[in-house]
Amino acid sequence: MIPYGRQTIERDDIKAVIEVLQSDWLTTGPKVTEFEKAVCGYVGARHGVAVSSGTAALHCAMFALGIGPGDEVIVPAMTFVATANSVVYQGGTPVFADVEPDTLLIDPVEVAKRITAKTKAIIAVDYAGQPCRYEQLRVISDKYHLKLVADGCHALGGEYKGGKVGSLADMTVFSFHPVKHITTGEGGMITTDDGDLADRMRIFRNHGIISDPRKRMEQGSWFYEMTDIGFNYRITDIQCGLGISQLKKLPAWIKRRQELAAKYDAAFMGLSGVKPLVTRSDVLHAFHLYVVRFDRSNDRNKAFNELRARGISSNVHYIPVYEHPFYVNKFGKRSGLCPVTEQAYEGILSLPMFPTMPDTVVDQVVGTILGIC
Repeated sequence: MIPYGRQTIERDDIKAVIEVLQSDWLTTGPKVTEFEKAVCGYVGARHGVAVSSGTAALHCAMFALGIGPGDEVIVPAMTFVATANSVVYQGGTPVFADVEPDTLLIDPVEVAKRITAKTKAIIAVDYAGQPCRYEQLRVISDKYHLKLVADGCHALGGEYKGGKVGSLADMTVFSFHPVKHITTGEGGMITTDDGDLADRMRIFRNHGIISDPRKRMEQGSWFYEMTDIGFNYRITDIQCGLGISQLKKLPAWIKRRQELAAKYDAAFMGLSGVKPLVTRSDVLHAFHLYVVRFDRSNDRNKAFNELRARGISSNVHYIPVYEHPFYVNKFGKRSGLCPVTEQAYEGILSLPMFPTMPDTVVDQVVGTILGIC
């Protein structure tokens, strides 16, 4: 079965992991700091906080902002549940904004409509790997004194008007899950220029304790204090050794993803019944996903089933978050809340996209879809 996305692990990646396994530190060691510095150097941020997953990174960000009961955070309805869940973890309320119909990115106009006296932050999701309209979102966040958080889990390597994802918001969250641009198995990171926010997140990832074992060893001390409630969101040196090795290959992998996307684009050009999402001219699209929209949901479902019958996986990203049972039970049924998102969900399909994928897979996928539309 050809997956819709997968990791690429090469011999130098394996060597990097083995070197860590043979070292003195398997966790909370020097590779964590090295990986944080490497990612910050790549994206152009001052501080990086590596954690156990992209979800943990989102939770750290909400904690650092002090989100709590009574606070609202605006999030897109078209995203993975973790984006909104991170607000709920802190007792806050996610307020869902609709997306642009051509890109499925959060719509700044819809964001502005949802701001209230309770709004504390905006989380913008770089859906499929395309950066959001950060210039407009920054104007809104500055006007209302809100924090702007980028969920860049799809977009490591992407750019907006020449600025890299990771340096465009007050904080940016990344995921290193195997289907993402680089992997640490599971893992995530937050990048920011704000040292105070970074310090809060480092404490939060370590149970709320102000020092870790490596720091205490360097200081020749055993003493530590827990100053706040936190979680064990630490990442291991084993994972970070892999991440450091993977990061060196990111530019070539992004280029390959763009080549595959261009081949898909050319094949779907002028085709009726199915169209790819629009890529804006002011961005460098990282293409974590290649998403098409079918005019009819029945055609989407036929394509999914027919591709699977031919040994090709595809996926749907995403069900509108507020339509999941948890959100219906907690906040009530809200059909019609974000009509663009709801309509898009009925017809979207994510096609296979990963750097080692041969061009022939694109031909197989397109040929299958042509037989339906």
